[in-house]
Amino acid sequence: MGCVSDNRWESFPEMFSTVKETKAGDEATLQPVQFPFEKVFPVSIVNSGHDPIWDAVQEEAKLEAEKEPILSSFLYASILAHDCLEQALAFVLANRLQNPALLATQLLDTFSHVMMHDKDIQRSIRLDVQAFMDRDPACLSYSSALLYLKGYHSLQSYRVAHALWKQGRKLLALALQSRISEVEFVSAAKIGDGILLDHGTGVVIGETAVVGNRVSLMHGVTLGGTGKETGDRHPKVGDLALLGACVTVLGNINIGEGAMVAAGSLVLKHVPPHSMAAGTPAQVIGSIDEQDPSLTMNHDATKEFFKHSHWTMNTAMVGNDVYVHWQLQFVQLGDWL
Repeated sequence: MGCVSDNRWESFPEMFSTVKETKAGDEATLQPVQFPFEKVFPVSIVNSGHDPIWDAVQEEAKLEAEKEPILSSFLYASILAHDCLEQALAFVLANRLQNPALLATQLLDTFSHVMMHDKDIQRSIRLDVQAFMDRDPACLSYSSALLYLKGYHSLQSYRVAHALWKQGRKLLALALQSRISEVEFVSAAKIGDGILLDHGTGVVIGETAVVGNRVSLMHGVTLGGTGKETGDRHPKVGDLALLGACVTVLGNINIGEGAMVAAGSLVLKHVPPHSMAAGTPAQVIGSIDEQDPSLTMNHDATKEFFKHSHWTMNTAMVGNDVYVHWQLQFVQLGDWL
């Protein structure tokens, strides 16, 4: 079984491109769409037969083994004994998810087989680890994400379970899903590439939810339904969106591309692209100048944000009493408010 880093594997630009459906007349065609490497994958790409992320992981493991000899056996078994990122990740996940009824050796075979034969997963595991490196200040290295970050582990376990679900192996997918204790990803959900799952605790993503590319989700995010309705009933999150800690989004509604939802918000209606929503229930409170909030991870409403707003005072007479109401108005939202 070959690895993605051997001579057979395709070039990095080809691997990290995706496809987009376009229509010409009555015929639909798929056109390649390149990821913006300058923001998503800044690791130097040397040549078509080279895997720079795997090289970085190995080099970091060697250095850590020298610095912490007590970890040398662990680092050898988890990273240095393997030929490629897929095999190392399969080993890590199998040992993390094993139990007396699901042995690590069985899980290792399953994870390895799925990842070694699915180029979409091969692309995703690299874009995801790069997302953690770029956006999570607590991520010290590529190898630390691979070995220790449960958000990354949960995301890659979901990817294998989703592949099994699409193959019709739904019971096995559900078995893996049940072992991911920190998050609840229904295996049928669709999640894009370059995802940051910060902390990876308390995240729930429903069966018909869709999460776009390069999205950042903080801990406690819920993409849920509104009750017992069936069919397409969960939220759709656009590319480059940022959902803060403990955000709850309920129902088949859209979070627009490049939108930001503030921590603790309850979202019950659509959020327009490149806007900021906050509150319970959430309201659109402003627009976002930057195009990629999920990449900058700037999700606080600071003075810089509010410089585009102004307050107005409204008064009303009720009997002999005067009521004063201050209203915050934003000058860039146009028809959205």
